[in-house]
Amino acid sequence: MDIKIYPSKLIGTINAPSSKAYSQRMIIAAALADGVSEISNITASNDINVSAGAMEALGASIFSEDGTFTVKGIKAPPQKAEIDCCESGATLRFVIPVAAALGTSSTFYGRAKLPQRPITPYLREFPKKGVSFEPQGGLPLHMSGKLSAGEFLMEGDISSQFITGLLYALPLCEGDSVVRLTSVLQSKPYVDMTLSALEKFGIAIEEKENNGLLEYHVRGGQKYRPCNVSVEGDYSQAAFFYVASALGSEVMVRNLDPDTAQGDKAIVDIIDSCGKEMRPFTADVGDIPDLVPILTVLGCFTKGTSRIVNAARLKIKESDRLADVAEQLNAIGGKITAGDDFLNIEPIEKFTGGVVDPKNDHRIVMSAAIAALSSEAPVIIKGAEAVNKSYPRFFEDYKSLGGKFEILA
Repeated sequence: MDIKIYPSKLIGTINAPSSKAYSQRMIIAAALADGVSEISNITASNDINVSAGAMEALGASIFSEDGTFTVKGIKAPPQKAEIDCCESGATLRFVIPVAAALGTSSTFYGRAKLPQRPITPYLREFPKKGVSFEPQGGLPLHMSGKLSAGEFLMEGDISSQFITGLLYALPLCEGDSVVRLTSVLQSKPYVDMTLSALEKFGIAIEEKENNGLLEYHVRGGQKYRPCNVSVEGDYSQAAFFYVASALGSEVMVRNLDPDTAQGDKAIVDIIDSCGKEMRPFTADVGDIPDLVPILTVLGCFTKGTSRIVNAARLKIKESDRLADVAEQLNAIGGKITAGDDFLNIEPIEKFTGGVVDPKNDHRIVMSAAIAALSSEAPVIIKGAEAVNKSYPRFFEDYKSLGGKFEILA
């Protein structure tokens, strides 16, 4: 689906969609609980449905209606399972350890860039604990054996998703375990969200610091307890409308928790630092990689050079977000330079219009739609259906606020 967006101004109030990260975490925890849980206020998306499907493949029963997921936990895991992770890196990295802890021989599938996204820490550590993989990387990936407790050495600067996966799985093992980080943990707020979700379902994990690096101590033999919980709104999605407002629109976003553990709440502070004068900013995105595309749009309109730093991990997202964000926004009049771990953003008066190819990256689609508001001419976004990965109703909300566009194909 290609969309032609016309310059306009957004005005009104919307509800932020539910946090995708929290929704996935709650569904997985509920699937591991002995009983029935209800998770309400879920805005369904492709990634959330994929996570639910993965847990159904492992024996859970999940029914969704009107934003509520009713989850009956796994009673007896199957001996074998086929798990299609589609394009969801979180599902793949969360569920590999869970399936291993359950002792289910599993084959994992994926598409688009997912087969190229790294799972190296698991391939290295799990064979030491009774689990084997064939082949040694890529998808489809077959895994067999049952994960045993012990010490797991994990890099903290590849993806926090590996730590989350282990924190879900290790309470199911018979003995106690420790996850020791060998480098500084980036995207720590996502692990904090994991700990928050686990606590709601009765799982206790102790975080410690050892020589400046984090480690997580996990008691084995714990039981997940069913829980009824409502999912809070997603700051990473609200960020698009916060930036639109900073650039002249007037949007109020509801359904957000001001005391959230979500790292992406940082968008509020970054915009505040710019002020009405639109002062340039330097944003360290080690903990907030999902904000990079929309922060780049914001940086185009600051009164001086803005910088995004500590962003090397963006190269292994749905796209090479560093290179692709720069390339696509430059195609419509931006002045952005991409380095190995940074973006330099020079100010412009307006975007010039043109064509954006988001490379199937949902966050580039939505960022381009916000950029189009401040353009001299229309912006055509190719493959705009990529928003279904995380925010299927994005263009409905955009239109309800006065955004002007037409669907071309």
